Amino acid sequence: MASGTVKVATTFPLQEEVEDGKNRHLVKCQRCPSKILNPGMGVYKQVEFPLPHMKQKTDRGDICTIEEEVIKDYWVVEDMYSFENVGFSHSVAGVKYLACADCEVGPIGWFDIAARTSYVALSRVLHGNG
Repeated sequence: MASGTVKVATTFPLQEEVEDGKNRHLVKCQRCPSKILNPGMGVYKQVEFPLPHMKQKTDRGDICTIEEEVIKDYWVVEDMYSFENVGFSHSVAGVKYLACADCEVGPIGWFDIAARTSYVALSRVLHGNG
């Protein structure tokens, strides 16, 4: 399967979301009201990783091309049981993609199988209380 990677400079209001290196607020799904991660459960880390776009274009002739964007701002979660609500895809090239377990929107991040570590993209989730 071919991929079309697009480099995206991710800018995120980190001062509002990071406290003592961890997520200050509840992390929620963008589409439904599901809680993904409670405050203080994710550690902020910058690492560049190409994630498939959440919405793929369907009007192009080459159906084997997956559009991607490089995201660099993540919540790192060492223990998969720290999540409130997240789904894992089947393995694809050594990683599993993360999605909301309720509405299946995603990918919101990725799981490194070898390191057994999850990465949730700040730009693919909502942050706030309630």
